[in-house]
Amino acid sequence: MAAIARWCVTHRLLAVLIWLLALGGTAAAAGFAGSAYSNDYEAPGTESGRAAELLKDGFTDLGGDTDTIVWHTDDSTVRAADVTQKMTATLHAVERLPGVGAVTGPYADPGSGQISADGHTAYATVTFDRQADDVPAGQARAVVDTAKAAAGEHLQVELGGSAIALTEAPGAHLSEAVGVVVAAVVLFLAFGSLAASMLPIATALVSVGTAYAGIVLLGHVMTVADFAPMLGMLIGLGVGIDYALFIVTRHRRGLRRGMSVPEAAQNAVATTGRAVVFAGATVCIALLGMLILRLSFLNGVAIAASLTVVLTVIASVTLLPALLSLIGMRALNRRERRRLAEHGPQPEPATGFAARWSAFVERHPKLLGALAAVVMLVLALPTFSLHLGSADQGNNARSSTTRQAYDLLADGFGPGVNGPLTVAAHLDGADDRLAMDGLPATLRATDGVAWAYPVTYNSSGDTAYVTVVPDSEPQSRQTSELVERLRTDVLPKASENTSLQTHVGGVTASYDDFAQIIIGKLPLFIGVVVGLGCLLLLIAFRSVGIPLKAAAMNVAAVASSFGVVVAIFQWGWGSELLGLGSAGPIEPFLPVIMVSVLFGLSMDYQVFLVGRMYEEWLETGDNRRAVRVGLAETSRVINSAAVIMISVFLAFVLSGDRVIAMFGIALAAAVALDAFVLRTLLVPALMHLLGGANWWLPGWLDRRLPRISIEPPDCGTPRAKIPAAYASESGSDEVTAAAQRVH
Repeated sequence: MAAIARWCVTHRLLAVLIWLLALGGTAAAAGFAGSAYSNDYEAPGTESGRAAELLKDGFTDLGGDTDTIVWHTDDSTVRAADVTQKMTATLHAVERLPGVGAVTGPYADPGSGQISADGHTAYATVTFDRQADDVPAGQARAVVDTAKAAAGEHLQVELGGSAIALTEAPGAHLSEAVGVVVAAVVLFLAFGSLAASMLPIATALVSVGTAYAGIVLLGHVMTVADFAPMLGMLIGLGVGIDYALFIVTRHRRGLRRGMSVPEAAQNAVATTGRAVVFAGATVCIALLGMLILRLSFLNGVAIAASLTVVLTVIASVTLLPALLSLIGMRALNRRERRRLAEHGPQPEPATGFAARWSAFVERHPKLLGALAAVVMLVLALPTFSLHLGSADQGNNARSSTTRQAYDLLADGFGPGVNGPLTVAAHLDGADDRLAMDGLPATLRATDGVAWAYPVTYNSSGDTAYVTVVPDSEPQSRQTSELVERLRTDVLPKASENTSLQTHVGGVTASYDDFAQIIIGKLPLFIGVVVGLGCLLLLIAFRSVGIPLKAAAMNVAAVASSFGVVVAIFQWGWGSELLGLGSAGPIEPFLPVIMVSVLFGLSMDYQVFLVGRMYEEWLETGDNRRAVRVGLAETSRVINSAAVIMISVFLAFVLSGDRVIAMFGIALAAAVALDAFVLRTLLVPALMHLLGGANWWLPGWLDRRLPRISIEPPDCGTPRAKIPAAYASESGSDEVTAAAQRVH
């Protein structure tokens, strides 16, 4: 690490130029190639996956995305002459727009069922010539503008569908800008130097920008979800600014100790930079753990997020030291530079809240530990009612046209019309066709089914499907129960004595299948991720208790943050006030991604906090002193880093995307609980209670474990002796992580 830092400092302009060229090159390539994201929830081998494959092979003309234009009037009916004339002309105008393949309205075929029973609501289907992911936003916007032009004082016109949702995507990266501004303010307050506070921001923006463009390119070679770039940016900005904060803090410490600018930069990378690499590696290991689920949808997310973390780590140990050498002594504020010039390097004993808090935890470990445990348990309670599923346009903000179209359809035609099921089958012989012809009547008589349309056959007659409209919302438990009932009871009985094999597909069915796959593999996934993390901590800290406590803390952070997510998004506590739409289920992939990201982020704080405790334990053998000193010396910067990360994560609530907002709130809650409840309260309290048992390791295991150094001592700089009466004094104001030494 020291050699890398030395080269970057010596060739600082070249290092900066290389990163700028990387950013510009990937951005230009991404702009030229365009995006190719795909939200493919279908898992091969599942019921919904087989239904989708049958429809794709048997009906080649079902390829375009189908959206809806809904109109409603309270004063008369949609059959009134003026409404009929205006909407017929509007539908013809929409049909002539570029990208629109066909428009099917209610007036050409009065028996189509596209007019509600009360006559106040009607809808038309708009079929584009390509799937929603491939529809240009301009074409979707043209459809919205043309249809909305027919709206008047007594006629409401709204549009829904995947392609229409493209017009509601946020146009500017407001959330990222807000997060960066808040982070800059926190950094300036922490450093008092504008130059120093801007370096973590600049490093994170360059690395995350390069990763963002790289994810766009990645979408051309594998399945990458459309939220992956935003998720990568959310994680990258959070960890990137934090990693740079730790290194800049160590660099400033070196300058105050009298090091030259190059020496301080090299020392910061050679010490804290190693801990940053270790922490980043744990985040990547946790993220790449999603690969064991063997779901293409999550593979792309895992690789995209890992790419972002890798680039932020590389930038922290290459670009950052180059920038530190460029700003020179301006990394210190004016007062610090003046004091250094007048008095030279001085000891840095300080008193403050961190030292007082550390002593307070030492005096009351049982009370504070119990209080922290109660807080985590209460917040985790909503997790027990977790319902996995996928939000739809009924969860959008009330002001959006997609939400209003959804509500109009649900009020006029029943809630199930927004998420019909599809029963698909391959036919082999007359008996199969006869059984298929009788299927709609059987389905209409099934509890939970509002309507079943007649059978639709393909041109060769060997594939058919029936569209089934449930009488409940697509995301409700009742619809999921209907899917299960159709698969296990109704359809097998309807095809008895025939070779007919039917498969239930549709939005709810595919989400349920996807969720079941994840739930089935979740224990293995958590076991692998937690196991690898514990192994790393076992090797680094040579203790059995430290990894076990870390695993318990990670599980607690995940459970409590899920409780917050369930309360806001599933129970709807404040979701409308936050502009996040109405209550709905939790996305099925959220648990996997959250476990990966939170485990990695928790490992960062565990390394920086316990690492300093471990260093003191090795020097003194006094557990109480080790815990007291470690907490006092690291809590200030850990808390500053947490405030930055929380600000960045919460800013993504402004993105307008429910999934990204869900990630933002979940990650912000987890980091807040991890930093302010677990690492600065529960962990030190437990370590005080366990005493020397914290550092116990069987001799036979100690001899067999490899020895690694997360962060060596400062290169050539002795650490100031800490007073024995540390219970009333503060340590330094920055993170110093583990100095791994051989016994």
